[in-house]
Amino acid sequence: MRHIHGDRRTFFHLLVSTLLVSVINFTVWFAITFYVYLQTRSVFATGVLSGIFLALTASTGIWFGSLVDHHAKKLMMQVSAVASLALYAVAFAVYQVTPKESFTDPTSGALWALVMVLMFGVIAGNIRTIALPTLVTVLIAEESRGRANGLVGTTSGVSFLVTSVISGVLVGLGGMHWVLVLALAVLGAAVVHLALVPVAEGARPVAEGAAPVLEAAAGRRVDLRGTIGVVRGVPGLMALIVFSAFNNLLGGVFMALMDAYGLSLVSVEAWGLLWGVLSTGFIVGGLIVSRTGVGANPVRLLLAVNLLLWTVTLLFPVRSSIVLLAAGMYLYMLFVPYAEAAEQTILQKVVPFERQGRVFGFAQSVEQAASPLTAFLISPVAQFVFIPFMTDGAGARAIGGWFGTGADRGLALVFMLTGVLGIIATVLALRSRPYQRLSRRYAEQPAPAVPAGAGAGVPG
Repeated sequence: MRHIHGDRRTFFHLLVSTLLVSVINFTVWFAITFYVYLQTRSVFATGVLSGIFLALTASTGIWFGSLVDHHAKKLMMQVSAVASLALYAVAFAVYQVTPKESFTDPTSGALWALVMVLMFGVIAGNIRTIALPTLVTVLIAEESRGRANGLVGTTSGVSFLVTSVISGVLVGLGGMHWVLVLALAVLGAAVVHLALVPVAEGARPVAEGAAPVLEAAAGRRVDLRGTIGVVRGVPGLMALIVFSAFNNLLGGVFMALMDAYGLSLVSVEAWGLLWGVLSTGFIVGGLIVSRTGVGANPVRLLLAVNLLLWTVTLLFPVRSSIVLLAAGMYLYMLFVPYAEAAEQTILQKVVPFERQGRVFGFAQSVEQAASPLTAFLISPVAQFVFIPFMTDGAGARAIGGWFGTGADRGLALVFMLTGVLGIIATVLALRSRPYQRLSRRYAEQPAPAVPAGAGAGVPG
């Protein structure tokens, strides 16, 4: 797009490469979640699956960030794709040699072996999610980064659009067989495509004021202490990451319960197709961000969007209606790209370039660390407390007359309570001193030094 300044050609090739890999990773993740629920009919099993996934995401983020900072970013993107390809090949072999009736038992070792191998394959793709925003810093001029981050969000939306449809249909037709065949083919193509894309990352200069921290970290790979030092050195940044972690604590409810809630209302094929439609909201939102940017104060924008998203979470479960669910989730998808682009733009400006991989990885780890706790806890709580409470318990007798009764109403009550907590947390964050300090720092901070010639304001 011509309003983005910098190395547009390479940036768009990286977007295409990321799209290919994201499509297949999302497809595998959606498919295995659908497959486990449909085979076992266990909300507890899908909750544990989500919890393990998020725990792995949280525990690997700092390490992945260090890999990105210490190696060529294109190389790490290739390593990510090759690792996923190898793990999906192993999963395909496991699926082929295992009797299918073994996958109906939620305690089956074969089922969880398949789940874990696929999960590691998807997790390996997270290296790309850390590398790509650092490459935006290299390739795109500062004034265009918010728009470029919006296009990254659009790519995620396209991935959801394609994968939610594909995964629902393929799981409905043939379990995991065709999902894995597609994964092997697409990842093979992605590896070849990225190999043909030249990425000139250049030398990595030390940003002014960052030398003491880097010298202290010399010779170390992960360097958690130095990374925390950089984050704490930016007023309000740690508070922003902690706020995002709290949001993800609540957001674990979505990962643990949303598929069970949706599949209680419609078939798996319809659920997959619906998410395809809903994902157009992510695409539209990302395209709008790519045109408007994130404004002069992305910190305020981030919190304002969160307030809207939690309000949506409070309202869509009021009735047991696929229409309300669809409308609420579409609005949610429409504004998520603004929140993601705002956070990335903040980090790209206030964090020294040579530390961005580690800080993005640290943020990912801290923000995701809370979600596994929710995912592990909320599924048994929903299964054994809220669902009975709204099926034939005190809740059904007290509010069932207007709220409805049944398993889906128990899940709906969890969503609504989550929305209330999210609104309270966001209002408190907007009134806090760290919010004011980070907003001022962003406005006053000069752009970080990047490799010579990278991101120069070349008209697109």
